[in-house]
Amino acid sequence: MSVHETQGEQKIVTFTLGGQTFGIHMHALVEIREWEEPTPLPGVPAYIKGVTNLRGNVVPVVGLAERLGWEPSMLHARSCILVCNIGGKHAGFLVDEVNDIVVIADSAIQPPPDVDTGEDSMILGLIAIAARGGDGAAERKPVMVSLLDLEALRLSRPVDLAA
Repeated sequence: MSVHETQGEQKIVTFTLGGQTFGIHMHALVEIREWEEPTPLPGVPAYIKGVTNLRGNVVPVVGLAERLGWEPSMLHARSCILVCNIGGKHAGFLVDEVNDIVVIADSAIQPPPDVDTGEDSMILGLIAIAARGGDGAAERKPVMVSLLDLEALRLSRPVDLAA
């Protein structure tokens, strides 16, 4: 498969968080940064870890696990920050580990289940991709990737406060 996006295909960056695999559209990714402790801010939600400097710009750093309602991520050597462009503003998301950049067919994206959570779904869709590693392709089971909707994760007021 081509590494370039064509009509009917798109690139996604996959990463792990809390033992689950997620993805975001490659076009939203600004950069991947090694974890560094952000500068804390008072009066922001607990999932806002603080701010960091990105080439002279202040960028809020969000604990993605907490934003999704999970326990905070445990920091380790492969923890990193995905800096994304969301509606013209940058935000960094703490993730456990970046996996791959994969090209997927638009038709491979399945809609998320229709579950009433009381708020808009943060999942654009689900994709089954081949698992990484392993000795033989026959042994590898597909991995389910939840494609995140960065617009739904928009932290407009907290991001505006932090930035």
